[in-house]
Amino acid sequence: MYAYIKGTLEETGEDYIVVEAGGIGYQIFTTGQTFQYLPSMGEEVKVYTYLHVREDAMILFGFLTKDDLFVFRLLLGVSGIGPKGALAILSVMTTDDLRFAVLGDDAKAIAKAPGVGAKTAQRLILELKDKLSLEDAFEQKLAKNDNPVQNKAKGAKNEAIEALVALGYSSSEALKALNGIEITDDTDVEDILKAALKNMAFM
Repeated sequence: MYAYIKGTLEETGEDYIVVEAGGIGYQIFTTGQTFQYLPSMGEEVKVYTYLHVREDAMILFGFLTKDDLFVFRLLLGVSGIGPKGALAILSVMTTDDLRFAVLGDDAKAIAKAPGVGAKTAQRLILELKDKLSLEDAFEQKLAKNDNPVQNKAKGAKNEAIEALVALGYSSSEALKALNGIEITDDTDVEDILKAALKNMAFM
């Protein structure tokens, strides 16, 4: 019904924002990740929305990027995951992090979301693996992320995966090998590759 709502950011709550557009204040539920990138109060914001209709309510969920909304919709298609569960997952991990977790069979990372157990995380991976691509996971959403340290760490991780794929490993094997490796702004690609190859020996 609503593709997006563009208006003035008037209010923020624990898990929602209020955007005034055309003299109407829209309450839009969103993720903890989204709050990091909101403009200042009183400034204009564009929110891509999803309208959830129940017998007793009509609830708006919204995100600052089309990609976040796309992944949110995919999560809603997973058996056992409703809007609250999807928001919980996207509050503890970015869409790129979720792609890496799904393609790397990292159920533990997904299960860190409140209310999402190990079985649900495994089901999510099974149902979404064919709907999320490694190419999309490599895309760096720099406009959404102002943290240069995090961008540098993500870039090193992506380079390591590409190097492993070039060595003949499948993308799934590369992602699994990187699971559990701590990557910071001081970690270079060579160190990541050494740790990943060591993990390969135990796979």
